[in-house]
Amino acid sequence: MAAPVSMCCRLFDRNGALTRVRKLFARRVNRSIARSCSGVTHEENELELTDSTIAGSNFKTRATQKRLRDDSILPFSAFLTDNFGRRHNYLRISLTEKCNFRCQYCMPEEGVKLTPRGQLLSTSEVLTLARLFVQEGVDKIRLTGGEPLIRPDVLHIITELRKLEGLKTIAMTTNGMNLARLLPNLKDAGLDLINISLDSLVPAKFEFIVRRKGFHKVMEGVEKAIELGYSPVKINCVVMRGLNEDELLDFAALTEKKPLEVRFIEYMPFDGNKWNFKKMVSYQEMLDRIRQKWPDLEKLQAGQTDTAKTFKVPGFKGQLGFITSMSDHFCRSCNRLRITADGNLKVCLFGNSEVSLRDVLRSGASDEELLQIIGAAVGRKKKQHAGMFSISQMKNRPMILIGG
Repeated sequence: MAAPVSMCCRLFDRNGALTRVRKLFARRVNRSIARSCSGVTHEENELELTDSTIAGSNFKTRATQKRLRDDSILPFSAFLTDNFGRRHNYLRISLTEKCNFRCQYCMPEEGVKLTPRGQLLSTSEVLTLARLFVQEGVDKIRLTGGEPLIRPDVLHIITELRKLEGLKTIAMTTNGMNLARLLPNLKDAGLDLINISLDSLVPAKFEFIVRRKGFHKVMEGVEKAIELGYSPVKINCVVMRGLNEDELLDFAALTEKKPLEVRFIEYMPFDGNKWNFKKMVSYQEMLDRIRQKWPDLEKLQAGQTDTAKTFKVPGFKGQLGFITSMSDHFCRSCNRLRITADGNLKVCLFGNSEVSLRDVLRSGASDEELLQIIGAAVGRKKKQHAGMFSISQMKNRPMILIGG
């Protein structure tokens, strides 16, 4: 009976801690609602974050801070379990707000105001938060941006993440511009999975969508990933009516001889991307078009927390995926949390509620205080997002400032 009693005590303590959390919020968290931004644009800001206090190989758990998760009592952390029983074991960390592309669905053409450098998470802060989440049960971390490969210490971060006991998977989403050059070292450092953004197979159209040159470098990155044994190499393609929906079959054909998973993503509304329902091509419409070409397209068994609905043409080496956030959401099985480059915790991609873990961390809070705040935020996560039309009217960050 000891274990059940202990579990009840832990869960009760989490609820009883909300009174203390309110006081912590008053001092530390309310500041996170209003983000402090400079007037610096991507073009004007040429400096990337470097950690003036890099802990490097000295990064370790502080002796005075005990691990709060006890596997003999809680199979999974109560702090990362929401009120609907969803266990959040997947953390996405944005390493930078900068990007060398200007994708139309991600940010306005003029760029975005960047957070002042000192308000971005340092290397040691990224690793401290990663350690805390992994101790509580996170077993997959995805590094995003902006463009994560712009950050000069990305190899060091991956190397240190690889040392975290319990972390099974380190993934990255990249635009692929610098991938061919950096991927061998990234693989050696411990990068397990790679997603590459690619929205057109036509060079001129590619440049129109991303507002920059670089198509051939991205394709080199795709080939390098295949060469180094990544399988599948995931290709993220945001489908927009009147722009690239005519390339659905061309993208699907890539999977015939290459170990690719081409993931067609429904166009989603974020600040500055001029989302319009008429531009969105639904999952069902995309699927119907592909089935006209390949009527024997087979649906594959999906994992419990998979976001993609996956299909395969019999005999093809790769497969297709559809991210149906707008037309058929997957909120009921969501296991994801996000930390933005400036240290805010977002429990829902489409929610505009954020909590600044950076401010709490810099105030000298203990691990226990951080966990109480994280647990309170996760506990407020809603059952599902508000729907595409409501989302399009809500104030939220541009995708580049969330971590795509």
